[in-house]
Amino acid sequence: MKELVFVGLGLNDEFGLTLKGLEEIKTADVVFMETYTSRMPDFNLQHFEELCGKKIQFITRQVLEEENGKCLLAAAEFGKVVFLVPGDPFIATTHVTLRIDAEKIGVRTRVVHGISIMSAIVSLSGLHNYKFGKTVTVPFPETSAETPYNVIAQNKKLGLHTLCLLDLREPENRYLTINQAFKTLQIIEEQKQEKIVTPDTVVVGIARAGSDYPTLKAGFINDLTVFDFGPPPYSLIFPGDLHFMEVDALVSFADAPVEFKRLFK
Repeated sequence: MKELVFVGLGLNDEFGLTLKGLEEIKTADVVFMETYTSRMPDFNLQHFEELCGKKIQFITRQVLEEENGKCLLAAAEFGKVVFLVPGDPFIATTHVTLRIDAEKIGVRTRVVHGISIMSAIVSLSGLHNYKFGKTVTVPFPETSAETPYNVIAQNKKLGLHTLCLLDLREPENRYLTINQAFKTLQIIEEQKQEKIVTPDTVVVGIARAGSDYPTLKAGFINDLTVFDFGPPPYSLIFPGDLHFMEVDALVSFADAPVEFKRLFK
């Protein structure tokens, strides 16, 4: 059977895999995995291979983006291939092209979903899912991209929350910190002067979502720049208009200051 199955791994370790995903791996002829789109801090490869009874082959960004995933497609021509992706396979990654290419050459594709940062931040923060606008990635400072700032601004005008995913370069073991993200956005603020990212801007910082001990802290940028979030991965939320229940949730779950009580509409 020509088949390519995209399986989501979840957010933190090998225990985030669903039972459905585990069964797909056990019945695969070849199993590939990528780790460049997100870090899984507590993932134990040896235990994972023992759990599923398969040898895992790692795939780099170059293989997927510059070589168009040819090795996965070639393997799928002769049997069932499982491709393991952190989080949910198509939420915050760029693997859609690979799936399209597979279908074009007659390889059947399926998706086994995993826990995504999109759902995890809602569960952790207590913010309402339907009030999130467009998600954006904040890149490393040398990129000098205005897109994150513009997306936050557009969402705020609509009263919507913005989830910011912070850039990472897995081969270099380099992860954009929350404080670095603030600095990057504040440089653009100095140029645009739209008062979107100021010391008094309300933000929510999240570290290691999906782990047993994630860090969640709500406050003003001025306060969070000196807060220790611990190890990566990191995410940021720029809230839009807050409902009183959302404010209560941030106070209860994210140690938001009492001043947040005046923010709801």
